[in-house]
Amino acid sequence: MNVKKLLLLFPSLFLAYAGNAQMGGNNTYEFLNLPISARVSALGGNLLTARDGDLNVALVNPSLLTDSMDNNLALSYINYFSDVNYGYVAYAKKFKKLGVFSAGLQYLDYGKFIRADEIGIQDGTFSANEMSFNISYAHSILDTNFTVGATLKTIYSHLESYTSYGSALDLGATYIYPKRGLTAAVVIKNAGRQWKAYADVNEKLPFEIQAGVSMKPKHVPFRLSLVYENVEKWDLTYIDPANPPLTEDPLTGEPIKQKKYKVQGDKLMRHLVIGGEFIITKNFFLRAGYNYQHRKELKVDYKRGMTGFSFGFGFRVYKFHFSYARASYHLAGASNNFSLSFDLNSFAKKKFTSPANP
Repeated sequence: MNVKKLLLLFPSLFLAYAGNAQMGGNNTYEFLNLPISARVSALGGNLLTARDGDLNVALVNPSLLTDSMDNNLALSYINYFSDVNYGYVAYAKKFKKLGVFSAGLQYLDYGKFIRADEIGIQDGTFSANEMSFNISYAHSILDTNFTVGATLKTIYSHLESYTSYGSALDLGATYIYPKRGLTAAVVIKNAGRQWKAYADVNEKLPFEIQAGVSMKPKHVPFRLSLVYENVEKWDLTYIDPANPPLTEDPLTGEPIKQKKYKVQGDKLMRHLVIGGEFIITKNFFLRAGYNYQHRKELKVDYKRGMTGFSFGFGFRVYKFHFSYARASYHLAGASNNFSLSFDLNSFAKKKFTSPANP
C-alpha cells in the first residue's frame, strides 16, 4: 500500500479499533465520536441526559447547556494509546433574551510517524492531527424543563501533506420530568459534509441518531443512564473476515443453528450503553459503565478481561470540579481521561459596599 492510501485509511481504521469497530472505515472524521469528558468515558462512552451544569458533557448533547454554566470553563485531556492524545477546551456564556452559547476546540494528535516508501526506505518523519472548532447554543422552550440546542462544527484534518476540512451540525433536545427524577434526550450528530477531500473523492461523515434516558429516584443516591446509539441502523454486526464465525460443526459437518432470539438480542445490545453514577456526597461521585458493542467487537476470546467496562470518579475541591475515568477497550491497554471545570465567576472579587452614613 502506498503512503497516500495509508494516510487516507489511517484515521478511520485506528479509531474504528478503539471505538465502533463495526462502523469503522465507512466515514471520515471519526475522531468526532471519541468520548471527551471523563464523566462520559466512565459511564460507558456516552451520556445524553446529564443536565446538571457540567459543561464538559455539553459537547455530547448541546441541549445540556444551561444558564448555570454562564462564564464556566471546561478542560479535558485523554492519554490514549501509544503517542496518541486528544482533548477539549470549552467556555460558556449566557446572553439575556438569547440563551446560552458555548465555544470549544476539540483536537486529536496522532504523534510522530516515520516516513517511508513502499520498500521501507525511510525519509524523515511526519505528523498527523485533527481538530474541530465548535459553537453551541441552547434555549429553553415553553418552560425550563424542555431545552433544545445545536452545535456547529468546523473540522480540519492534517495527515502528513494531505489536508481536509468540512463542517457538521449536531441537534439535541432534552426534557426533564422532576417529579419522577427522569430525563430524556434525543440527539442528531454529525449531519454535514466534507468540503475538501484528502484526494479526489469526498467521504461521508459519521452521521448518527441517538436517544437516551436517565433516572434518579428521590432519596436514592444513584443515577442510572441508558443510551441507544445508531437509531437509524438496526444491524451493527461486524464479521471479521480474518476470523469468521463457524457456520457448521467441524466434526460432524452439520450446520450450526442460531436461535433467533439470541441473534436479535445481540443486535439490540450492540446499540446500548449503560452507566451508573453513585452520589456518595454532594462533592464526591463514583461512576461505572458498560458498552456491549465495544466488548463484543474488541474482546480476545481466550482472555476477555475488562474489555467494554469503564469506571471513574469525580469530586469538587474548593471551586474546581475534577473527574477521572479509565476505559478498557482491549487487552492491549486502556485510556485515562481527565476533566476539569470551574466557574470563573467564583474568582471575581466581591464589591465592597461602604456602610450608610448615620
